Amino acid sequence: MNHNKNLIVTCALVYANSDLHLGHILEQVQADIWVRFQKMQGNTCHFICADDTHGTPIMLKAEQLNITPEQLIAQVHDRHVSDIKAFDINFDHYYTTNSPECQELVYDVYNKLKQNNKITTRKIHQLFDTEKQMFLPDRYVKGTCPKCKTPDQYGDNCESCGATYTPSDLIEPYSVISGVKPVLRESEHYFFKLGECEDFLKNWLNADNRLQQEAVNKMQEWLNGGLQDWDISRDKPYFGFLIPETTNKYFYVWLDAPVGYMGTLLNYCKTHNLDFNQLWNNENTDIYHFFGKDILYFHALFWPAILNYSGYKAPTKLFVHGFLTLNGQKMSKSRGTFINARNLIDSGISTNLFRYYIASKLTNKVEDVDFTLDDFVAKVNSELVGKYINIAARSSSFLNKIFDNNLASDMTDQTLLTHISNEADSIAWYYQDREYAKALRLIMSLVDEVNTYVDNVKPWLLAKNIEQHSELHQVCTVLINAFRYLSIYLKPVTPSLASDIEKFLNIKPLQWNDINTTLLAHKINPYTHLITRIDTTMTDNLMNLAKEDISKQNISANTITNNTDNVNKVEYEPIAETINIDDFSKLDLRIAKIIDAKAVEGADKLIQLTLDIGNETRNVFAGIKAAYNPESLIGKHTVMVANLAPRKMKFRISEGMVVAGGFEDKKSGLYILEPHDGAKPGMRVR
Repeated sequence: MNHNKNLIVTCALVYANSDLHLGHILEQVQADIWVRFQKMQGNTCHFICADDTHGTPIMLKAEQLNITPEQLIAQVHDRHVSDIKAFDINFDHYYTTNSPECQELVYDVYNKLKQNNKITTRKIHQLFDTEKQMFLPDRYVKGTCPKCKTPDQYGDNCESCGATYTPSDLIEPYSVISGVKPVLRESEHYFFKLGECEDFLKNWLNADNRLQQEAVNKMQEWLNGGLQDWDISRDKPYFGFLIPETTNKYFYVWLDAPVGYMGTLLNYCKTHNLDFNQLWNNENTDIYHFFGKDILYFHALFWPAILNYSGYKAPTKLFVHGFLTLNGQKMSKSRGTFINARNLIDSGISTNLFRYYIASKLTNKVEDVDFTLDDFVAKVNSELVGKYINIAARSSSFLNKIFDNNLASDMTDQTLLTHISNEADSIAWYYQDREYAKALRLIMSLVDEVNTYVDNVKPWLLAKNIEQHSELHQVCTVLINAFRYLSIYLKPVTPSLASDIEKFLNIKPLQWNDINTTLLAHKINPYTHLITRIDTTMTDNLMNLAKEDISKQNISANTITNNTDNVNKVEYEPIAETINIDDFSKLDLRIAKIIDAKAVEGADKLIQLTLDIGNETRNVFAGIKAAYNPESLIGKHTVMVANLAPRKMKFRISEGMVVAGGFEDKKSGLYILEPHDGAKPGMRVR
């Protein structure tokens, strides 16, 4: 760990048209833990982020609310800052991309790219909304998929079959904004010659472990497929920065958003008497970006390329993470699996407990993290409250009653403390490598050893015999010091809790090297409640708040203008033709237990199910991946059509079909039927 380096650390910029949700918090907590650890090590670390404020959605949302885009982003910024603070995300500076510093650097980058012959123009054909008098971004066009004929798909890809295409390929396209059928019109656009950057990008990506291996593999797919020039312009009306020497062309948000990292740092440097160029481009500066896997393309191809060819230092490393899922399902407002950051804050649950739970699941791999409420409650109540905090509560009561809160002047046996302090390097390495789950497992194993020590020495028995009070004093001093060591290790994860512990122990803010010292002949403060156990009232409150938010958002969803009411209205399938009992009796429906479930490699929609139907097992492929995490299905019971003829598929033979409900267009996914308790594999459904 090099203490001579300057570290610039960023999180992905948060789009300024809605509140933070727990997925945003996952990323910011991951970065904040890493930064807090660096600062405890004595490293100089500049931790910055900002609101991403430009683009068509911002413009339309402001129009919907009858306010200016500037008013909208100011309101959202205030809410974002409040929520970030509540989760102890300690950014050195949180700014906005709609700033003079960002504009200055966007123009600087663009002009240097232009001088370097990396900008070109050409005419393209684009769908145009004749009612709103604007060109439509891909996501503002919907229609029928040209490949599988699924209706109501976006203009860039089909959620049903996974096909990609251009908006003009859609069958019967319509504008999401006005509902009218758009027309093709010609427009001149500006392009960054990304295709000319392949050699640089290949060399950059393959050096110095820039990315996790999973991300490198994905980048190689894109590079091997050939890079296309990048459209960096949008037509008026648009909220953003005008392209120099134009009156109706704006920079696409994905050009000015990453430059927002630099603009935020420039503003920070101005207020802290630092030289921006010396800091960013210095050979002793390392630049680290934390972001989600959904924006890998922008950060690992587009961003380093424009930095390199405009004369700026490219990032040192990119730390990519997966999504936050809730009870095994993707976060989704329409499915009711969505929790805003403010919901947890208002529920009464300590945000430090959420930080601990998320950290206990975070690795340095590109993996999704599941937030399961029951597991969350059980884990934090058991580990933090029942084990860790209990060390302080048990020992401080004796110190208060018998020793006036004073620690002993010496400890004849420091074996336990030596053992705990010897793990400092291992825990530090886990933090450095973003293996937080491993760090917390090791820390909690030490917590268990301390509690075993308490059970062995039995301080409650020593307290009963005045002749053993000297021994009791030393035992309590060992325990308080052990608790302090553990608090050093946990401080990057639970900073507010650590601050309260520092007040309780009557000490200065803990640093990592404090693991080399002990508290002796020191007076602590009387113990007060340090943490609140989560109860069902809090969790019920959390879920009720989340449901209320989803309900409010659903009421206003798809109402950018009144013209979309009929376009987005749900239409139910008509009831099929009437059949008789003989027709129905041909179906052999059986109760099936899902004994295994796994995603199918190469298929976006399929899950491979192994079904126990009593006297045999069946292999069935089901298009339910949009609604389920495969692991969450194992052990469930469902219903299958057992006498359906086997069907040979690309992957294997499917030996039946599970019964599932969903809308005709399958847009929201298919949901399997689950029988009541008592149903057994092999039972026939009659």
